[in-house]
Amino acid sequence: MAELTKPHLPKHLLKLLKSEKDPLSALSLFHTALRNPSYTPTPAVFHHILRRISQHPKLLPQIPQILHSIHTHKCICSEDIPLIVIKAYANNHMVDPALDLFQRMSEVFGCEPGVRSYNTLLNALAESNQFTRADLFFRSFRKMGVLPNLESYNIVIKILCKRKRFRRAKEMLDWMFGKRVFPDVVSYGTLISGLVKNGEMSSAVKVFDEMLERGVVPDVMCYNVLIDGFFKEGDFGKACEVWERLVKSTVVYPDVGTYNVMIAGFCKCGKYEESLKIWYRMKENEREMDLFTYSVVINLFCESGNVEGGITVFREMVAKKVSPDVAVYNSLLNGYCRAGRINECFDLWDLMEKNDCRNVVSFNILIKGLFDNRNVDKAISLWQQLHENKSFVNSTTYGILIHGLCQNGYVDKAFSLLKDAEEKCSNLDVYAFSSMINGFCNVGRLNDAVCMLDHMVKNGYNPNTNVCNTIIKGFIQARKINDAANLLDKMATMGCSPTIVTYNTLINGLCKSHRFDEAYILVREMLEKGLTPDTITNSVLMRGLCQDKKVDMALKLWDQFVDNGFKHDVIMYNIVIHGLCSIGNVEYALELYLKMSENKCVPNLVTLNTLMEGFYKVRDCLNASMIWGRILKGGFRPDIISYNIALKGLCCCRKIPEATYYLNDAVGKEIIPTAVTWNILVRAVLHSRPMMHNVDVKYV
Repeated sequence: MAELTKPHLPKHLLKLLKSEKDPLSALSLFHTALRNPSYTPTPAVFHHILRRISQHPKLLPQIPQILHSIHTHKCICSEDIPLIVIKAYANNHMVDPALDLFQRMSEVFGCEPGVRSYNTLLNALAESNQFTRADLFFRSFRKMGVLPNLESYNIVIKILCKRKRFRRAKEMLDWMFGKRVFPDVVSYGTLISGLVKNGEMSSAVKVFDEMLERGVVPDVMCYNVLIDGFFKEGDFGKACEVWERLVKSTVVYPDVGTYNVMIAGFCKCGKYEESLKIWYRMKENEREMDLFTYSVVINLFCESGNVEGGITVFREMVAKKVSPDVAVYNSLLNGYCRAGRINECFDLWDLMEKNDCRNVVSFNILIKGLFDNRNVDKAISLWQQLHENKSFVNSTTYGILIHGLCQNGYVDKAFSLLKDAEEKCSNLDVYAFSSMINGFCNVGRLNDAVCMLDHMVKNGYNPNTNVCNTIIKGFIQARKINDAANLLDKMATMGCSPTIVTYNTLINGLCKSHRFDEAYILVREMLEKGLTPDTITNSVLMRGLCQDKKVDMALKLWDQFVDNGFKHDVIMYNIVIHGLCSIGNVEYALELYLKMSENKCVPNLVTLNTLMEGFYKVRDCLNASMIWGRILKGGFRPDIISYNIALKGLCCCRKIPEATYYLNDAVGKEIIPTAVTWNILVRAVLHSRPMMHNVDVKYV
């Protein structure tokens, strides 16, 4: 700390204070000077020390002592000095101390508050959302002989926007024009920002356009706010329109914030190529990139699977002397994990430790990456090294560990970890329990899964819908339909609502058990709860009916779906066509197939294979051949299933030479016959031995 000599105390104190970089040392020097009876502090000294302290929230408690010194020494100060303190209090949400000082300005500083002090306090009330007090205080301006200025009205507009009174804020702008207190870019920018935050993008653009019409030039922040707003709405087209308006402007130019918003916005919309184009443009224009830019671009490369690109940007960042933060390192770590480059993961992990840039998210990324890449031993070893460090463990960590262990077949170890965490009162959440339940279900331990669900509920954890869906699916797979139905009924009492997936799972189980009446009841229940049956619901019902040879009921259901405006997809058509063919009604199956194009539904190879098989089953080789021709004409490549259908159909019709032709055709197209193929041919040979003396099977 600089030393203060008595002979030069008044003359050199301010110079010494300015040279002292440490605010605590400067404060100590200041107090040393005050203890000297021959020293009388000047307003400049008070101004300097208060400004230094105001920049450090932890030093704010020192302010009252300095204010007492000002009062004691009867130091007459300008409004600038109390403004420093009022702003410091306001910035740290200390509104009441700010108001108290405002009211004592004359007593402490020997000066009256002017419009700047009034505005500062009004803004403090606005920022702390004390709108009623702000309104009363603003009304007192004129009573106290203070005329509101443009800044005052801008603060009022901010208050109106915070209260979502946008129409009043717009009226305030118009009133200001009428009173010739012309709104500026802050006035309009405040309203635009408020509208954007409230999702009123069209109104925000309207205000933006009016701003231009009234001769107020928008600053780059106005453009940035609009672009960001449109991206958050998922409307990247409108965001690009605002970007183009900015690029074409001859007055305002994109800044680093604009590029950041564009790059991040395209990333959120999944438009990675567009993001990179903006970044390359930023580089071409030699725009200085900040930490946020590098962070987003590195994450972009890593998320898109190009971890090398992320590393290149990282090196450029370090070369430009921009210090990476933990978010940047986490993006790279995640990139390495996703690429399966585990050695590089650990090298980066060590570098992160060296640079003190590791947190719980880092740990979770690495642990998950190790499990995803089946490095279970390394994951367990890392956990054993660091699990005592509370800064590296949170509720998500346990979920990742339990999920990873279960996924890799260590269900008992996962259960042991969960019990240990509970005994230690560790921070657990639904994800940890749901992962354990999933693990039990995946290995068929339904009773353990149900017990875990009951344990969750008893201990105050509300299971989510996915947990219940997993157990219901487990019950269905174990053919415990009644247990699945009972759990569905209990879901509401556990605080989770069934979804379309829940109902589809149970409907599928009921249909497979030929309990169609109960399946229909569930569909009605779905509709009563406002859930609309989807393609899966409909296809499950239709498939169940068709497999049970209840094709007439399936067709009635088909018509009901059409009447309700539901558009059938190719899966639905395939199910019904298969059902019709299975009962020999190939004429109606063909009719449905021909109507597909009218309903803008494109048939696939399964459709044609099903029809061809149907025709062969009724010994209609002519139409079956016609379908084969449609397969080729439609640009489909017949698969082994297609050939097996044709071979079986022709063999059943005792057309062995034709069947042999199809076999040779398949082999010529490098389609390998299966056991089913040879089974068909062997059976045909055994049943038609006298006819085989003229057959030439090239493959044999």
